[in-house]
Amino acid sequence: FSYFIFLNFCSLNTAKYAGREMASRGKSETTKLKQNLEEQLDRLMQQLQDLEECREDLDEDEYEETKRETLEQLNEFNESLKKIMSGNMTLVDELGGMQLAIQAAISQAFKTPEVIRLFAKKQPGQLRTRLAEMDRDVMVGKLPRVVYTQQKVEILMALRKLGEKLTVEDETFLSANASATLSQFEKVSPDLGSGDKVLALASSDVEKTKT
Repeated sequence: FSYFIFLNFCSLNTAKYAGREMASRGKSETTKLKQNLEEQLDRLMQQLQDLEECREDLDEDEYEETKRETLEQLNEFNESLKKIMSGNMTLVDELGGMQLAIQAAISQAFKTPEVIRLFAKKQPGQLRTRLAEMDRDVMVGKLPRVVYTQQKVEILMALRKLGEKLTVEDETFLSANASATLSQFEKVSPDLGSGDKVLALASSDVEKTKT
């Protein structure tokens, strides 16, 4: 009798160990998947950034065609991401920021690749650092006011979507300077954490870009 109790005890311990190992493996695979997706997104954001930097060297048709192709690649990436996340709330929580940032890029509510990248990776600290650097640059004339305004609005919107509290001054700036596209994005897009809504938004708005 004691022998069978011992065997049961060993079996329970083995099952617990296997469960912990599976959970650990699942977490490891999720981390690896997230890294791979972030690398793919980085490549697409680099394409957009390179395109903007080389804009003066391209004629308008060439620029528009290249940008359209990159946005189509983002569309395809978004569709793949949606399938990966479907039904897996752990992945929705992990990748919701990426989904929403990609949607901002596809709709062109956000136009700054680096801001989109930091938004996707949920890095509010780095977004705030970039904003502080921009504040200094615009004051000394290193950054054109129109570029400053566009990028600051994107950063403030990203911070809000990441659950960061904005100052009254920042809220006023955002309200006064948000473009129509960005305002629409703000109205229809959920905050992070509402994974099912993120998926629904991305699905519906991506379809709109195809029509």
